[in-house]
Amino acid sequence: MSPVLAAALQFLALTAALALAYRPLGDYMARVYSSDKHLRVEKWIYKGIGADPDTEMRWPAYLRGVLAFSAVSVLFLYLLQRLQGSLPGSLGFKSIDPDQAFNTAASFVANTNWQSYYGEQAMGHVVQTGGLAVQNFLSAAVGIAVAIALVRGFARSRTGELGNFWSDLVRGTVRILIPISVIGAIVLVACGAIQNFSGIHAVGQFLGGSQEWNGGAVASQEVIKLLGTNGGGIFNANSAHPFENPGGFSNLFEVFLILVIPFAITRTFGRMVGSLRQGYAILATMVTIWAGFTALMMWTEFHHGAPAFDVAGGAMEGKETRFGIGGSAIFSVATTLTSTGAVNSFHSSNTGFGGGLNLLGMQLGEIAPGGVGSGLYGMLVMAIIAVFIAGLMVGRTPEYLGKKIGTREIKLAACYILITPALVLGFTAVSMALPTPKDSMLNSGAHGFSEILYAYTSGANNNGSAFAGLSADTNWFNTTIGLAMLLGRFLPMVFVLALAGSLAAQKPVPATAGTLRTEKPLFTGLLVGAIMIITGLTYFPALALGPLAEGLAS
Repeated sequence: MSPVLAAALQFLALTAALALAYRPLGDYMARVYSSDKHLRVEKWIYKGIGADPDTEMRWPAYLRGVLAFSAVSVLFLYLLQRLQGSLPGSLGFKSIDPDQAFNTAASFVANTNWQSYYGEQAMGHVVQTGGLAVQNFLSAAVGIAVAIALVRGFARSRTGELGNFWSDLVRGTVRILIPISVIGAIVLVACGAIQNFSGIHAVGQFLGGSQEWNGGAVASQEVIKLLGTNGGGIFNANSAHPFENPGGFSNLFEVFLILVIPFAITRTFGRMVGSLRQGYAILATMVTIWAGFTALMMWTEFHHGAPAFDVAGGAMEGKETRFGIGGSAIFSVATTLTSTGAVNSFHSSNTGFGGGLNLLGMQLGEIAPGGVGSGLYGMLVMAIIAVFIAGLMVGRTPEYLGKKIGTREIKLAACYILITPALVLGFTAVSMALPTPKDSMLNSGAHGFSEILYAYTSGANNNGSAFAGLSADTNWFNTTIGLAMLLGRFLPMVFVLALAGSLAAQKPVPATAGTLRTEKPLFTGLLVGAIMIITGLTYFPALALGPLAEGLAS
């Protein structure tokens, strides 16, 4: 079987699995967030944290809950790393330096999981399981909660109430993320992923000699790092490591974990707003971009014109032979179109255009399908922008799901789409202007610029993957990327929740003959076009200096 055909079959099998999970998982999540009943274990948690899960919150109170919980999480994870040397199960590793501890705490709480350290050489069992893995669950649950709050903003009228943050946080963790993670961990262990708490031990090598490896609760952390679109692996090689991703089936299963909730939550959206067709329109937009990016990535990696690539059957540099070009292309597109950041190949070793696709996938705002929760609310903000553009073209007051898109709503949406590019381009420009950050670049010229652009794109968009070649474990990068991650995560949430409150307070507007039908293919096409044009106008100059220049020169 040819590698191209094998890759196509993998993509079709993945699509079929996602289609089978779409309806039951989407409907289940809608029931979880619409129910007025609490499980016994949830009641114990509410009692322990002193929260009343039945108290409705307006958007400022909901936002205070998000920010307060996240601030405490950053502080806890920072202190846990700083005390690692005194904790049991540290495997003899020292406490983490202050700048790196801040960067890692910001990274995992912001659902970014950017890692400027070697996981198996820096973090002991307690920090990995009691700190990083816990935040994999909680940061994902926060993202889903904010998305559900925005959905309630569309579904409710004449009220500013968006639900209860503590209830949404606990339900997302207890009823959705934990059960799927348990099943997923069993599957990964069956595939060959390790799950233990062993210490450091010597492992023999084929060519003689030995090297030291430590174990870890790998399968359980691997599944939530993917399911929650987090990305932080126990090992530095991440999902390219055989302990985390043993073979071809596990690779496809891991991509399924990355995509299943972000796609299925569009049905949750349709169910909660009372129109499944609206959910299908958002799903169609996501699938169109995802399938297009996957096809382009396979094309550039399989058919790049160079003698060495022709002999290898494509651009095999930086890729694992057990996954091949097809499995690596599918994984890299899934991880950069979501906020996952896990990698099973070196993105820096992709062709110039392949690296550009990874960059562009993050720069879209990671909305196709995006991170758990963040992909949906990012896409809904873009839908509001698209409706506004359509209204300008026909001279009508724009409406979406029965809500008028007025001055306040469009200002909040505009702030949302501007904050991340400002962080990415601002930090990249400063880093290129200063001499010290450029010393961390392994490469010069267009590829070196791409390394820094990729780092801040990954951080501000809460992705976490890296363009190998940049030595990011410095005071400058640990601090600035940490700030980019926190601001890129929580400032957009401010605008999303304010937008949700504004929509929930409106009275519904009845549809008329002139109302734009946002459940139709025409709107899907308009939305795809708006996303690509807005992103292109924002990032094209930077992309032209980096991956596009490199691709055209090769």
